[in-house]
Amino acid sequence: MTLADQDSGSGLLWFVAGAAIGATIALLYAPTSGDEARRIISRKTRAGSQALAESSKDMYERGRELYERGRRLADEAADMLERGRNIVEKAAESAAEGIAG
Repeated sequence: MTLADQDSGSGLLWFVAGAAIGATIALLYAPTSGDEARRIISRKTRAGSQALAESSKDMYERGRELYERGRRLADEAADMLERGRNIVEKAAESAAEGIAG
């Protein structure tokens, strides 16, 4: 996953927030009745809230995937380090036996 992929969730979040703020300001200045404006604001607020919840869920899932991937890589690195250490120890023992022998 690239940095651009990671930033897309954040960009979407800011876009939705900006759109909601802009829509609210536009409605406040639009020539509509108070009841109509409140209904529109309420509807837009619910839509924005749902979009925000979905975006948050997506970002959480991506974070979870990255965490799991990092954990697997760390485990693999630890295994490789242990195998390398064992190889070096065996080589050192063989060299010591060759010198002593």
